[in-house]
Amino acid sequence: MRKLLACAVLMAGLIGLAGSAMAQDLPIPGVEPAKDQPGAHEYPDPKLTYKFVFDLAGGPDSPDKVNPGLRGVAEFINTLAKYNVPASHRQLVVVFHQKSTPAILMRDEYKKRNNGVDNPNIAMIQAMKKAGVDFRVCGQAVLGNHIDPKTIQPEIQLDLWAGMTIPNMMMRGYQHLEM
Repeated sequence: MRKLLACAVLMAGLIGLAGSAMAQDLPIPGVEPAKDQPGAHEYPDPKLTYKFVFDLAGGPDSPDKVNPGLRGVAEFINTLAKYNVPASHRQLVVVFHQKSTPAILMRDEYKKRNNGVDNPNIAMIQAMKKAGVDFRVCGQAVLGNHIDPKTIQPEIQLDLWAGMTIPNMMMRGYQHLEM
């Protein structure tokens, strides 16, 4: 009986360690992957290459909140990682335009435009860039929002127009997902 109890305690400890190790291995800190769903049929497949262009047009409810579309992409990345899809099989592009455009601003410019509120998107963008995400911003949105290109975060590429970037990426084999 003691051996059985000791074995159960050991297994519980190992399961706990494995779970905490998995959480530490996720590429985007502070963002939970999709929750497991018993009986679900479709899960990420480590043999597939996930090639997506994420269309971020919406913005947060207030400037102190992370863009919800950006958080959704981070959840997608962490879900792929949770199910062992290697980084080499994650080809992801995020395109900011319309109401998502302010997320691309450097800290000082964001504060100027938002009554001293710091840009809550910067850390997530940096973590996602480190995880291999390619970031683009619509040049027409930059012009329309009177943004000096020098105030765009260095992780983000300035393109002519989201209306050109997204179709170009699709023609290169990327699947389009609106966030």
